[in-house]
Amino acid sequence: MFCVECGNEAPIFRNGVCLGCYLKSTQFSKGPRILDVTLCPRCSTYKYKNTWLQESFEDILKRQVKDSFTINPELTTVDIKTSCEEKDRIFSCTVTVSGVIQGQSITEQHPVTVRIKHSTCDVCSREAGGYYEAILQLRTEQKTFTKQEVELLQNTVEHLIEGLQQAGKRKLFLTDYEVKREGLDFFLSDKGAALSIAKKIQEQFGGDFKQSSSSAGMKDSRQIYRMTYLVRLPPYHKGDFFSWGDVFYTIVSVHANKVRVVDLATWEETVIEGKDVHPSRIYGGRELIRELILVSQTRTELQLMHPKTYAITEVRKPTTKEWTGEMIKTVTLDDHLFIYPEQ
Repeated sequence: MFCVECGNEAPIFRNGVCLGCYLKSTQFSKGPRILDVTLCPRCSTYKYKNTWLQESFEDILKRQVKDSFTINPELTTVDIKTSCEEKDRIFSCTVTVSGVIQGQSITEQHPVTVRIKHSTCDVCSREAGGYYEAILQLRTEQKTFTKQEVELLQNTVEHLIEGLQQAGKRKLFLTDYEVKREGLDFFLSDKGAALSIAKKIQEQFGGDFKQSSSSAGMKDSRQIYRMTYLVRLPPYHKGDFFSWGDVFYTIVSVHANKVRVVDLATWEETVIEGKDVHPSRIYGGRELIRELILVSQTRTELQLMHPKTYAITEVRKPTTKEWTGEMIKTVTLDDHLFIYPEQ
């Protein structure tokens, strides 16, 4: 058979022409000369169809090219690459489409001008407008939080927000927060995420949880509600020392309303209800720990010396282990001296 194009005797591929002539006369890809890419100037997300994505310009451009370019279905093992040069928010790009047909490699290049258009995304529009769906209220059984507690809770909430955002909660942001005499209020844009944060705060610090709702108007003929999540934190914290009956403890962890404690006299661990810690006497936390010099020891006792007054005192060992090192951490509660438990 002879090719009608080149006249050579060769296998006819299609429409009376050989493969070589078919490849020369056929365009396997085509697309627009101009593409518009929408960028949010506040958060640098790109709009793809009706969705805002936190992706690189290269990835967004590949998405746009794949949607706007037509690839001949005869072409297999298709690969699309882009290379661009920027000038004044306009990119001069080259789109390279490659593939294989009947074992022959095909490469086609298309010049494309990509224009960057700015538009504020849905999330940034809400944030700028002070939008919020929930209030997270943190309160304490005491009258108010200390400065250190306020900083700890602020950092904890911000860390939880960042974690959820990185996990894909793009519509979550902190609209505002208030430090009040009675506690802290955080205004959050996503009520589902706010509930998750409230539960994690309760798990980490203990206390009681309550929720309530209030009307926020109508939208699309539906009633809209704002949620309030209240976490009332207990007066005790991890690391605090307290007495319960005639026994002295330190708190090693708090999980919701369960408290894991260590008996200072025996170093035995147990779990008790938070309500049993609350009415007991709480002495304080790690600021009560003092280091004394190890002088000598027997199987059951340590002899310790104060580093400034040189006063010698004896304390009963919580275990029969041998202590090593020069300094021993201790805590004194109601004139009772204990060796601080090793964690």
